[in-house]
Amino acid sequence: MSFRQAAVLAPISFFLGVLFICFNVDHRILFVQKTEEAIQDGFQFYTTFFNAPPAIKALLHALVGVGVIGLLSKLHKWDDSAMFFDGSSLAAYVFSIAVYLTVTIPTLRTIVTPVPNVDTFEDRVEALGVLSAGNVIIALCFGGILALQAGQEYALRNVAAELAKIKDAEKQRASQAIDGDKKDQ
Repeated sequence: MSFRQAAVLAPISFFLGVLFICFNVDHRILFVQKTEEAIQDGFQFYTTFFNAPPAIKALLHALVGVGVIGLLSKLHKWDDSAMFFDGSSLAAYVFSIAVYLTVTIPTLRTIVTPVPNVDTFEDRVEALGVLSAGNVIIALCFGGILALQAGQEYALRNVAAELAKIKDAEKQRASQAIDGDKKDQ
């Protein structure tokens, strides 16, 4: 695995870990009957998440940058593998960043710091559901990126194996031709 590959896989894996932690709350909001306890747990969890120290938020945002830089550096090679696998990965990564910026941040603000006399309890509950759905969408994008990166590695190994077979076959043909020339003399 190259450094560029690691620069893609490390942030994706880290964020998937964070999203799986969030899924402990999200699945109770999205996939089972909502209870008052699940809603209060969601409010408390995401309030803690929102009020994290600035250093933690800076680390998370720096890891987003590492992932973008890793994908762009892999795409820089501009061969068929890079265009398909890394280009698709970059598109999914940019989509997940867009979901984060347009869904996650505003809904976190609605949940944690509701506007007085505007955001009702029902608005906050709805925002919690939207946030949970956004987290699932981002996790699916990240899973797709991991699958694309694994597919790229598999394809590159298959190509290398086929090229080695071709090279061996050419060596055998060349040695047979040389042996045939020696017999003729």
